[in-house]
Amino acid sequence: MRVRQKPETQRLSSLDGAGGGANVPLSDKRTIGSIKAMLPQGGMLATEMANVRLDTSGGHARLSLQRPDKLNPLDWATVRELKQAVETIEAMDDVFVVSIIGSGRSFSAGGDLDGYLRLYREPAEFSAFLDDFYAMLVGIENSKKVYVALINGVCVAGGLELLLACDLVLAADTARIGDGHLNFGQLPGAGGSQRLPRAIGMLRAKHLMLTGQLLTADEAREIGLVNEVVPHAELESALDRLVGQLAEKSRVGLASAKHLANKTLTSDLEEGLRYEMDFVLNYATTEPDATEGLLAFKEKRKPVYQS
Repeated sequence: MRVRQKPETQRLSSLDGAGGGANVPLSDKRTIGSIKAMLPQGGMLATEMANVRLDTSGGHARLSLQRPDKLNPLDWATVRELKQAVETIEAMDDVFVVSIIGSGRSFSAGGDLDGYLRLYREPAEFSAFLDDFYAMLVGIENSKKVYVALINGVCVAGGLELLLACDLVLAADTARIGDGHLNFGQLPGAGGSQRLPRAIGMLRAKHLMLTGQLLTADEAREIGLVNEVVPHAELESALDRLVGQLAEKSRVGLASAKHLANKTLTSDLEEGLRYEMDFVLNYATTEPDATEGLLAFKEKRKPVYQS
């Protein structure tokens, strides 16, 4: 199925200014400014906002949702902080992988239902909130970094929509994953109705959306929502192994492979095949990492990629 790209591109291009500042508390503006001023090239950085913590170490950045008492809701303030963090990380040339986790016993239980009552009475504000959510998730999808969701507990509604925007998913065996919007008379508004059928197929997606069923981690893996399930105590070590595997790869190769896979979301098969041929022709003939990989194989050594 082909998705029209032009309207979506136009919408994205206008997001940077959507509600851009009028509804952001002064403390948030100062935090955003301080984050953008701190773009390390290697080493370690820890930046704590009101609801999100950003840590970087070497080529790995971590985003931690920091409201465990509320099961890490994705309210407007949190979505704004995630959006700014994604933009900040994109400017960090040394970072190649980003993990997202929730603190406490939840990844994220979704939106702030009490906050929705207020937003529903202010359509312009609700629209701006959806714009920010949209921009944050598209920023993850279009990023040159590899995003890994670490599902350490409950992952429902907006939490599922955040999972769906990530590239890889590791889950603890205690995780519970589902849509859940209709359990409270709501609808997915951050891409869930569009990304979920693409991820697991229409029948399974409709079942999750219509019933509100929560899946176990193993059930989620069986239908393609999760890459790997590990005991809860081993979630961090599983991430370390994955980061180690990714670290051996060409950075530009990782970004390019992600880009090509995502192209299937906006192309029919014929267009996608032709795009792949053109892309790979340019990559193979102009990218030093492509040549280095072949030389390393020939010389029986590990490649040393420029990127």
